[in-house]
Amino acid sequence: MATDDLPETFHVTTDEQLRAVSNLTRHRIMAVLRFEPATITQIAERVGLAKGSSSYHVRLLERAGLVKVVRTRKVRGVTERYYAMAARSIELPDPGAGQPDVLMRNAVADLEASPADAERYVRMAHLRLTEEQFAQLGARLEALADEYRELSDPSLPDVSLAFALFRPAPRDQAKGDSK
Repeated sequence: MATDDLPETFHVTTDEQLRAVSNLTRHRIMAVLRFEPATITQIAERVGLAKGSSSYHVRLLERAGLVKVVRTRKVRGVTERYYAMAARSIELPDPGAGQPDVLMRNAVADLEASPADAERYVRMAHLRLTEEQFAQLGARLEALADEYRELSDPSLPDVSLAFALFRPAPRDQAKGDSK
């Protein structure tokens, strides 16, 4: 199965799936598999893991249904498995009150691990928006991400885009947390 034939979205619904996707190493493995299938050896090289560790994490992702074997081939009497994402994107449930957002936590960890001298754009803006403006901006950000995802070419270097549009906790609630 080519990555073009994948379902659009995989909805994380079980605790096992959430635990699997919450781990930073498995998050990075899924990033490797985002555009093209790879073997355990290829995954280990790209993520910087030992083959045994890579195999362990891929098995957990496979058991959770997040990745799957898309083809096999015999190499010197050994069956080589190529793994790919189970869908083009993964949708996580909203975190509960007081729970960390797994996606943003992993995105920040990836940003912190990126080379300090690499080109990157990081910006935070504080805005005051109506409900309508908030919804419009959210839709524009999603459309822009989708537009560039369609332009993605597996032969080009990886680029990660993370954005969060949210309303912060009310000031009185935030003050109450600091007591």
